[in-house]
Amino acid sequence: MPNTVNYAENWQSELLEVMTQNALCGPFVTDNVRWLDARTFHFTQMSVSGYKNHSRDGGWNRGNVTQTDHAYVVTHDRDVEFLIDRADVDESNSAASVMNISRTFEQTQAAPEADALFFSKVAAAAKKESGYNSSTAAADFTPETVFAKLKAMLAAGKLRRYRARGALIAYVSSAIMNALEQAPELTHTIELTRIADGGTGIETRITEIDGVPIMEVVDDEVFYDAFTFDGEEGGFAPASGAHKINVLIASPLTTKLVPKISSIYFFAPGGHAEGDGYLYQNRALSDVFTFPNGKDGKIDSVYVDTDTAAVS
Repeated sequence: MPNTVNYAENWQSELLEVMTQNALCGPFVTDNVRWLDARTFHFTQMSVSGYKNHSRDGGWNRGNVTQTDHAYVVTHDRDVEFLIDRADVDESNSAASVMNISRTFEQTQAAPEADALFFSKVAAAAKKESGYNSSTAAADFTPETVFAKLKAMLAAGKLRRYRARGALIAYVSSAIMNALEQAPELTHTIELTRIADGGTGIETRITEIDGVPIMEVVDDEVFYDAFTFDGEEGGFAPASGAHKINVLIASPLTTKLVPKISSIYFFAPGGHAEGDGYLYQNRALSDVFTFPNGKDGKIDSVYVDTDTAAVS
């Protein structure tokens, strides 16, 4: 970090604005889980049998109640630290302050990685379920075809259940939103909307089809069905053989981004043993889970459509 500090002669108090789309997975974040051990929480699924014909000769038909315990282990464990030499902070007129580093890190690294994890995990869940995934060449989404394609995806399988409850969100690429903007069937306007997200907000184009919000994913580097999170320089990148996502649909009722640990530490010079400077540490332990429904134990609340071309 010290080698990249800007030793400003004509210092401006504000950094250049970081132009990224903040985390889109906000509606799916939950902390309403019961932790039973270090990294695991448990979800109990209950199912019951139905009616049987009543006999007027007396007696009742005995039904069955089945409870199944599902253990979910949080595995996405990430951390980083930055050491800013005391002299660098003074000579850069505090442009290297921990506040600026923290803000830049959250906007350019933490929020995009949360989205990448969310989209790839939901896509993986959808790809395991027959009838809840498809593959379409990105060029096939035209103004003449895009509306019908999205309508068909929103009606796939049992998604209608969640759509009827107003509990579906669809994410689309910018190219698809462009095509949708020109679709003759679309009766709702497409607007640049600011959605509250931890006090910062997300700016994105949004419309709706059949009551389902359709949100644009502007930063398409997070919109793939598989990522690697172990690069030498940190961060994340599309995995070899991954596909860009065209459309991803999920319900906040059954898909959750679960944070286990979210820790940020700051130590002033003399408060640590790493050197004469300010030490910033950030750790995040989280994961994304899609739960089965409560009726027959099947996953039926997600859908993904990916581009036919794979990442080389």
